Amino acid sequence: MPCYFYFSRMKQTYHVPNWELWLRKKWRNIEQHPISQGIIRRIPPELRNRIPFQSIPLWIASILTGLVAVGYEHAFELFEGLAKEIYRLNPYWLFLTAPIFFTLSRWLVTTFAPHAKGSGIPQLMAAVESADTQKKRWVDSLLNLPVLLTKLASSLVLLLGGGAIGREGPTLQIAGSIFQLTYRFIPTHWHRVSQKIMLITGGASGLAAAFNTPLGGIVYVVEELTKSHIGQFRTAVFSAVIIAGMTAQLFLGSYLYLGFPRIKPLPLEMIGWVILIASIGGLLGAYFTRLILAFQRWLSPFFLSYKQWITTFILGLLFATLVNFVGEQSMGTGKSLINTILFQPETETKWYLFPARFTASILSFLTGGAGGIFATSLSSGAALGDVLNTIFQIAPEHHNLMVLLAMIGFLTGVTRTPFTSAILVLEMTDRHSAIFYFLLAGMLANVAASFVLKRSFYEIQKDLLFSQFRLDEKKLETKNQQEE
Repeated sequence: MPCYFYFSRMKQTYHVPNWELWLRKKWRNIEQHPISQGIIRRIPPELRNRIPFQSIPLWIASILTGLVAVGYEHAFELFEGLAKEIYRLNPYWLFLTAPIFFTLSRWLVTTFAPHAKGSGIPQLMAAVESADTQKKRWVDSLLNLPVLLTKLASSLVLLLGGGAIGREGPTLQIAGSIFQLTYRFIPTHWHRVSQKIMLITGGASGLAAAFNTPLGGIVYVVEELTKSHIGQFRTAVFSAVIIAGMTAQLFLGSYLYLGFPRIKPLPLEMIGWVILIASIGGLLGAYFTRLILAFQRWLSPFFLSYKQWITTFILGLLFATLVNFVGEQSMGTGKSLINTILFQPETETKWYLFPARFTASILSFLTGGAGGIFATSLSSGAALGDVLNTIFQIAPEHHNLMVLLAMIGFLTGVTRTPFTSAILVLEMTDRHSAIFYFLLAGMLANVAASFVLKRSFYEIQKDLLFSQFRLDEKKLETKNQQEE
């Protein structure tokens, strides 16, 4: 199994794969070449220590992140379209394709890169927290080339089975891997930025490229990925985020993730509905998190040895059964469902689409393959907002605003990043007239979610990763002591 480090008795020793050893040798030869040495000598020492010079690796990694994010998005759309086409040809084929591809997705992760499973954001958060500390040896296990490739393959295979997943979380881990690989190949004479800054920038660049939301990426840096002060490097970080977004725009154009939904000014007397809908969204987002965690604990004994394949196959059958009852709107990212709710008000959406999206996301995540819950949380929130509009008989001209508030509320309940959620939806829709309602919804949802769960889903998953690392170290230390 590919692994970037191992522990040798009482001290840590790094294991470098053969492909990286070869690359490092070639790179060292380039560094030591007389032409390279001559170029370096011509650069004044005082310039090498300045931020613009230090930022060049950040900018290179940002361009690579933008390119990979574009390719990943096109692949995601293709595989999601193929899954829905299979369903349309014959709905019963899903009872074959869903279990097979769900199981294959888990097999890819289990075989090639165990840390590629799930969203990818907890892995990035754990890597950021471990960087530049005594735990920095863990970073190479969480962010590396096998993780990057497995993340891409496993998520696309899961999507081909109809899985209700998103690409945004995986894009962050992929971006983090790109930045970590770039960091490892920075020349020895280069005055580099810290590893922590490098990984923080990777996460922000990944989010900006995935959603075309540069402000969202910057806010996410401040709100989630780091609790420390980025100080003098803030300009370098922010410029790298912008470069990643611009690279994605170069190929995708200046697009809005959700377009321009029509919004009317909200009368002051309707502020109560804003409070209610945002709070309900936050509560249900937090309960969504609790259910995933509860099912993970309950299913953990079944994910041992050969039972894991039977369990994953059964999850695929349950997913296929759900889709056959509800329809294709419970498959994939849910972006088409959001567009239907926001831009086709004459199209009646069924009340059961919210519980269907809610359940489909849980079943897909529990398989253990790679796939995010960011986009699926937005689609669940949109379906919830549509239901609440009907229940509370909200005036049609305020329908879209309430749907967007429910999306922010549900996403905040899951991620516990109220300002990031608000800014993301703002940038996805370009509805600046509603920015204060968006920010209010994020804050209210965060307060409501805190009554259900004190921490975010990602933070809890991150702590589970750390616990597993410590347990593995302890087991290896005990084994080495027994051998002595």
